[in-house]
Amino acid sequence: MTADPNQAGWPTLFAAFAIALVSSLSVLFVGEVMGQVPCNLCWFQRAFMFPLTVVLGIAALRADTGAWLYGIALAKCGWLIAGFHTLLYAGIVPERIQPCTAGGPSCSGSDMTVLGVVPLPGLSLLAFSAIIVLLFFSRRRPAP
Repeated sequence: MTADPNQAGWPTLFAAFAIALVSSLSVLFVGEVMGQVPCNLCWFQRAFMFPLTVVLGIAALRADTGAWLYGIALAKCGWLIAGFHTLLYAGIVPERIQPCTAGGPSCSGSDMTVLGVVPLPGLSLLAFSAIIVLLFFSRRRPAP
């Protein structure tokens, strides 16, 4: 089965796949090219973003808009971790449970922002949020 761009929901499914792919390639670039070691929470977010890329890529190739259910489950788990990480970064979560340390891998430094404004945890939260919204709109709807 090949992708049918005329099928309802396929463009939003493909957009969700594109966001997951760009996000996965970006964290690989930050880790492998820039040499930034990810913290524990970044690893957990990667654990949900990487499979999203594969699941949504296959679903987009097959024009399987029914895959939104599997994708949205992965994206919600990643969103929860990214949300906690963003609260941690913003200082809302108490420091005593902070997994990013000054001596170890940390994404809380000023060099871990995009354009000097958006921190990586916030960007991850934005990516997972966009994927969830796009997958919600890619659902199959019963024929009228």
